[in-house]
Amino acid sequence: MNKKRAVVKVISPKPPERPIAPLIAEVVEALGEDTKRQGLVRTPERVEKALRFLTSGYSADIGKIVNGAIYEVKYDEMVIVKDIEFFSMCEHHMLPFFGKVHVAYIARNKVIGLSKLPRIIDAFARRLQIQERLTQEVAQCIQDLLDPIGVGVIAEAQHFCMMMRGVEKQHSGTVTSAMLGAFRTNKETRDEFLSLIHAK
Repeated sequence: MNKKRAVVKVISPKPPERPIAPLIAEVVEALGEDTKRQGLVRTPERVEKALRFLTSGYSADIGKIVNGAIYEVKYDEMVIVKDIEFFSMCEHHMLPFFGKVHVAYIARNKVIGLSKLPRIIDAFARRLQIQERLTQEVAQCIQDLLDPIGVGVIAEAQHFCMMMRGVEKQHSGTVTSAMLGAFRTNKETRDEFLSLIHAK
């Protein structure tokens, strides 16, 4: 008999923090800038603070995020939260990518507080990521927490690594999906999800 895998921490606990600011100062100097000029004097510290926030998902605790907000309800229909904004950082170039996530699940007599879904997305987005993995991780987390009949996650994003460098295509977008359970096996379920997230 397979036991349901519990979700507590999304990753192992973080190692002790090392100072980042001195390393940023070295990078700025290697680029040919003067870290002592007025506009850059506090830049390494500001960048460190920003990076700590943008990668705070590494220490996210899903148990604390959910905080008991899973409820037994006699409900076995689709629940959708769409247009959840997110920001993340590409692990290949450490440039931002951003967009929105649509989440759906078919409850098996258990639902989660709606405000918890954006927080779960942030837990996985605030780290060095790729969009494909982010989409899969969000879907699997919801599956593990609720054991629903199915989960569907679609992410739509724009990537600065494509917009600012490389091919420099400012209007390109990337769409990824993760379908589990009924969303993978049942075309009607997928079609309902897609029609509802695009409804105005």
